[in-house]
Amino acid sequence: MTNFLRDDDIRPVIILALREDIGDGDITTNAIFNGNGNSEAVIIANEDGIFCGGEVVKLIYKEIDPTVSVSILKKDGKKIKKGDKVIKIKGHVKSLLTGERTCMNFIQRMSGIATKTGRICSQLKGTGITLLDTRKTAPGLRLLDKYSVKCGGGQNHRIGLFDMVMIKDNHIKAAGSITESVKRIRDIYGKKYRIEVETTTIDEVKEACACKPDFIMLDNMDKAMMQQAIKQVNGYAKIEISGNLDEDRLKEISDLKIDFISVGALTHSVRAFDLSMKML
Repeated sequence: MTNFLRDDDIRPVIILALREDIGDGDITTNAIFNGNGNSEAVIIANEDGIFCGGEVVKLIYKEIDPTVSVSILKKDGKKIKKGDKVIKIKGHVKSLLTGERTCMNFIQRMSGIATKTGRICSQLKGTGITLLDTRKTAPGLRLLDKYSVKCGGGQNHRIGLFDMVMIKDNHIKAAGSITESVKRIRDIYGKKYRIEVETTTIDEVKEACACKPDFIMLDNMDKAMMQQAIKQVNGYAKIEISGNLDEDRLKEISDLKIDFISVGALTHSVRAFDLSMKML
């Protein structure tokens, strides 16, 4: 699905989701439909936004019943309007109904993330600032959450603890200083990984600059302090701003000369997108 999201990566999540929903069987559907009748269904958007998750629907029905045909009418990352049909499904009526809720749970979350991301990216258009996600994702859904951000036009920060160094407040406190933290990282890894240092004060920004990391994060600073910190960095590193950034506050700081804004709310408190599945 992307360069880091493969079918084999998300199949275990789908199997778990189906197991917790179906259990020993869909007793309602199995009682009402005991024949071999086929049917069709469509998934419809009930609001405007950005669709995401079509391939996941395919994989879900592949697990339930490989004979089910899933036609994706709107590709991931495409804008959709209220009333648009995004997916059409054909197959055994029992299979269609059994997979309905699992499919909706995935695509409503994914489309919600993509839509919120797209809205913020539109707000940042023309500023030169790149929108990043965070690791504040639903457990087990990290790759799908981050894929959804990409579909909405944002960029992924580190995927996990393994692909980029981020020195945060607790690392600094435990090691004794920013300088010591960066030294230990470079003693072990050299230049293998990019390094980001989280700062909350101007003194920390000064110390981080002296260490010459790749990125300096300005965390939970007010605008006046951000402006002072940006002058201090002065090209020593790329600048990321983070901490309680909602859409209203972005309007206040989007004129700053920074490189990145990271928003945890893209994934940690997203509103499910309004989609519905209708039998034809």
